[in-house]
Amino acid sequence: MTLFGELVRSVPPESTQQVVGYPSLFLLVVLGSLVPVVPTGALVSSAAVVAFHHTSPFALLTVFVVTSCAAFLGDVGLYSLGRRGSHSPHGSRWLARLRARAAPERLDRARHKLREHGVLVLVLSRLVPAGRIPVMLACLLAAMPLRRFVRGDIPACLAWAATYQLIGLLSGSLFSSTWEGVLMAIALALVTGAAPAVWRRLGTARGEGGS
Repeated sequence: MTLFGELVRSVPPESTQQVVGYPSLFLLVVLGSLVPVVPTGALVSSAAVVAFHHTSPFALLTVFVVTSCAAFLGDVGLYSLGRRGSHSPHGSRWLARLRARAAPERLDRARHKLREHGVLVLVLSRLVPAGRIPVMLACLLAAMPLRRFVRGDIPACLAWAATYQLIGLLSGSLFSSTWEGVLMAIALALVTGAAPAVWRRLGTARGEGGS
């Protein structure tokens, strides 16, 4: 048996999971914050299920710290790139991408709420599905300084990570099997994210049908 094989066998499975899993989770959440196509909420909930079933008591806290820090880093990175877009032709594509992902009516509502409530809207934007990008774009259009954005984004990321981790804990407690809990967590996270859009479409369809 090779020396490498002996080293692999000597590492506890939990340590291997920590070395590989936490950095991967961190990078995926950062990526999902920068490019809003990765279902980061489902990632957090799934990681919470795995931590609930298989790892040390501190694993849930580690998942919370890793995901909230990753979300914050991704948000600040995206906001910084968006700020460059108002001054640099090379950065303008980031601002254009944010505009393309924010429906005009949602952007109008976000700008109105930002004027009324300030950075408090940032906290709520991460808890409302599909609310983050319109509010971030509203902050960019209002030329909000990065320092002020950071003050609002820190509690937003903490609340977001806690919410989706609670979904994972609920799913993990319902099933003794990890994979069943993960499937439930993914389903709940995706439903939570899709429900507002479906509700708006149903409301629009009812309005058109009644007109």
